[in-house]
Amino acid sequence: MRANSLALRLFLWAAGWIAVILIVTGLALSTLYRHAVERAFDRRLDVYLRTLVADVASPEEGSDKFPQSIGEPLFELPLSGWYWQVTRLDGKKPELHSSRSLWDSGLPRLPNDGSTSTAEARQGYADGPEDQKLRIVERNIDLGDDGRYLIAVAGDASEIEDETRSFDRAIGMTFAALTVALLLTTALQVRFGLAPLKRISASLAAIRSGRAERLEGSFPVEIDPLARETNALIDANREIVERARTHVGNLAHALKTPLSVIVNEAMTRGNDPLAQKVLEQTDIMRDQVARQLERARLAARSTVLGTLIDVPPVVTALARTMEKLHRARDIAIAVDLPEHAHFRGEQQDLEEMVGNLVDNACKWAQSRVAIEVVSDRPASESDKGGPGDGAEKLRVRIIVDDDGPGLSPEEREHVALRGARLDETKPGSGLGLSIVVELAGLYSGVLTLGTAPIGGLRAELALPGG
Repeated sequence: MRANSLALRLFLWAAGWIAVILIVTGLALSTLYRHAVERAFDRRLDVYLRTLVADVASPEEGSDKFPQSIGEPLFELPLSGWYWQVTRLDGKKPELHSSRSLWDSGLPRLPNDGSTSTAEARQGYADGPEDQKLRIVERNIDLGDDGRYLIAVAGDASEIEDETRSFDRAIGMTFAALTVALLLTTALQVRFGLAPLKRISASLAAIRSGRAERLEGSFPVEIDPLARETNALIDANREIVERARTHVGNLAHALKTPLSVIVNEAMTRGNDPLAQKVLEQTDIMRDQVARQLERARLAARSTVLGTLIDVPPVVTALARTMEKLHRARDIAIAVDLPEHAHFRGEQQDLEEMVGNLVDNACKWAQSRVAIEVVSDRPASESDKGGPGDGAEKLRVRIIVDDDGPGLSPEEREHVALRGARLDETKPGSGLGLSIVVELAGLYSGVLTLGTAPIGGLRAELALPGG
């Protein structure tokens, strides 16, 4: 698939958005889950904090004001990560009372940025003994004559990290599977969603190569207007071409009669210099009109969407015709044809090009003319015939050899010019090869003149195949 193809661009666009959406969603869910875990952890710490506040504010009779345990074994294990600490703040030197788990260490105090009152609980993270990361909840209480205290409870924050990492792994695996599923779904949607466009592309290639005339079949609602408009454009193109051909024929007929009248009137004047000049200029006019009408006819044909013509039957019929025309000179025409070879163009144009080449070869041949048809692929990009991206990879070569005198390189360049004739004794107007060159050029083909293996001239006509 090419990098600039519509399907690939749509897939990459969809894949990019899927990745962005899933990443953002994953980060949002991870953040929300972490906050939920922190709130649950803080509620647990707050229960222990309230227990300590109650014990400090209203100790039981006969018991110490500061409890040694609050019913949680983790507060008894040294450096377990779970600690409590009560600090009296109104003395000259703060008095510390803490859980056994703190051993000989103490809890750090959380910074107070002023957003909470001294009586409200504060939460935050801090580093505890052995560089443990702790989640701390602390609160100030004022007992009047009994003193002011800072009560803090800390828990091992690794529990929060472990819960969050476990959730991140689970959501990562889930989103990875979801990404694969969404990408596969997107690829299938793009593939099948663009399938009608591929059908239209293949149908247009078939129309251009002559295998079809219109877009056939049913299309989705979104694509159907495109198919209808394309068919309408093809019909309009054919109508324009037919109209142009009709105008060309009408113009040729309209000009033929006035020119004939002028010629007849001039011929009745005998050797009158004016009549001779009129005849001379009339011949030039006829030649120019014929040339321009021929160019218009060929240009009109070239605008028609391509048809596919089987070459061997056309060449065979022309060879038989030329043998009959040149029967008096006993010219033998040998034909070497493949089973199948196709020309992308109109049959009339193919007959005119090949007919001119074979007729020219028969005029100059001594006894033999050889015609060979080859269907192959061009050796270089410059040899490819016609626009497109599939059919131009094939071409058909029609090679016509004769055993006549042949031509020098200078004569080969001169003979393809319109009206150029090297021997006035031979019949013809000198337009044959120039017409072949013009017709071949309209199909992006080429006529090459060279030396034939049987001794005379070789004319090789390369045209777009199919």
